[in-house]
Amino acid sequence: MTEQRHPDIEIYVKNRTQEQIEQWLNSRFDDLLRDFSQGTIHEYRASANGAKVPVMVHEKVVGKAWTSVWFKSDQTDWATDLECALSAASEMETQIRCIAGGWNDGDDPDEWWKVENGEQEKIQWRTS
Repeated sequence: MTEQRHPDIEIYVKNRTQEQIEQWLNSRFDDLLRDFSQGTIHEYRASANGAKVPVMVHEKVVGKAWTSVWFKSDQTDWATDLECALSAASEMETQIRCIAGGWNDGDDPDEWWKVENGEQEKIQWRTS
């Protein structure tokens, strides 16, 4: 069974600077414009294959190590959060986490994918 395309994509990037994440975004999209930046929040307009994708990067969202990268669209190259996490972990050479199930009733909010060094495993991650 193929997993349904997610309405948006969100990953958590470990120990990478805003500049490193922005470099990765630039490598993934045809065009990347920063619309807003204040403190630890940065908003972008990305485009690829004619699609416009709003992107929000929020540094230090979980402790000091984790940065959220949220693609507020289903128009990315990735169908699921896990596909994005696998790509990002490989390209940025760091650990990436993403929600395992989704945000549907009955999904475990603490069940996450941990992706690192080409490996993926489900873990319990309590972010609050």
